[in-house]
Amino acid sequence: MDQAIVLGAGTMGADVAAGFHAAGWRVWLVEPDAAARAAATRRVNASSEMIGGQADAGRIVTSATMEEIDWSDTRIVVECVPELLETKREVFARLERLAPASIPLTSNSSSFPISAIGEGLHTRSRMVGLHYFMPAHLVPAVEVIRGEATDEAMAQEVSRIMRDTGKKPVQVKRDVPGFLANRIQHALMREAIALVEEGFASAEDVDTAVRYGFGFRYIAAGPLLQKDLAGIDIHCAAAATMYPHLRTDDRPSPLMRELVEQGNIGVKSPSLRGFYQWTPDRVAKEQRRYQVALGKAMQILKDEEALA
Repeated sequence: MDQAIVLGAGTMGADVAAGFHAAGWRVWLVEPDAAARAAATRRVNASSEMIGGQADAGRIVTSATMEEIDWSDTRIVVECVPELLETKREVFARLERLAPASIPLTSNSSSFPISAIGEGLHTRSRMVGLHYFMPAHLVPAVEVIRGEATDEAMAQEVSRIMRDTGKKPVQVKRDVPGFLANRIQHALMREAIALVEEGFASAEDVDTAVRYGFGFRYIAAGPLLQKDLAGIDIHCAAAATMYPHLRTDDRPSPLMRELVEQGNIGVKSPSLRGFYQWTPDRVAKEQRRYQVALGKAMQILKDEEALA
């Protein structure tokens, strides 16, 4: 049975593990905290069932350290430890000593380049960025990022593994800040926040415009395919009119920085404030709605693939 090693059993690590588990793999979770290990086992089973897997605690192995891992049948390692560069470097230095040379070593970091994480190590050719999107068990796409020393064959192998587990890998050929999807997402966010900040629209109306307007089409076609279908000439003419007026700030907006400084970071903050004002009941309701909506969107894509 194929095995995946997941380092770190927080929310992201457990949901990454669930994707492998749902695909019939054995997952080995490494987490120093005993309570977190126990909670992760329950979450892996629950998230796996949500995407069509069957609860099977026998295919979930946990340990406190990497030294306890049985590397037999392991095809990949996914690091999901906290976003601290030195911590990740220490983890990869230990992995280099412990993991057989044929196994790809990947990092789910959303901010640190794999080139920086693996700097100075001898087997950087097998080190690959592997960026999942939250919630990791529901969002199909995953970015496979090549560092400056990554062997292309290793990047392709990681993509094959992702496809084997039902994911949609995209190859990012250079290790640039933000990789691929986050660069696009943050360009959108910069303009969305600016429209609220400058008083053109409310947060609610910005979100509605995206969800029920152009964003509604994204489940059927990405932005470049959609322009081919609509006509690049139309987009080019519109761009000539709009681009001079779009925000080009090279730092987060004053509104975003003010919210962070005040501790109003959304549903995680004690104030339950962000762009919206929340209540505990509304948070629970919204999180349920969000998960159900993502599940239905995933089913649309699965149905489309079955007809292809």
